[in-house]
Amino acid sequence: MFDGIGFMELLLIGILGLVVLGPERLPVAIRSLTGWIRAMKNMANSVKDELEQELKIEQLHSDLKKAENQGLKNLSPELQDSIDQLKDAAQSVNRPYKVEETPSASENSAADLLPSKTSTPETSSTNSNTEKPNG
Repeated sequence: MFDGIGFMELLLIGILGLVVLGPERLPVAIRSLTGWIRAMKNMANSVKDELEQELKIEQLHSDLKKAENQGLKNLSPELQDSIDQLKDAAQSVNRPYKVEETPSASENSAADLLPSKTSTPETSSTNSNTEKPNG
């Protein structure tokens, strides 16, 4: 980035900054400039990380297609590793939602946990099935 800027150019920029901004505002300007540069570097690293993730996902996807074409048999170690990574990822996604059954949980079904509905004239099946004639 700074290949074309030498020491003399940086010294000239520093002197111009000192003359234009003055000794009171120059340190604040330098801090804000370094903050902007740091933010741009962080953003560039974030974009780079996202691209690397996308490329890895694309590679796993192509490996999965190759494995499916081979019928998931006699796979190379790289393809088998990709399949294992995908299986692990799928299991890790499903684990947070998996409910371990305990003896007390198996005694209570989901229907027992819901409030029971009592039959009222508004909700009874005979009143809800009757239709008013049009006319």
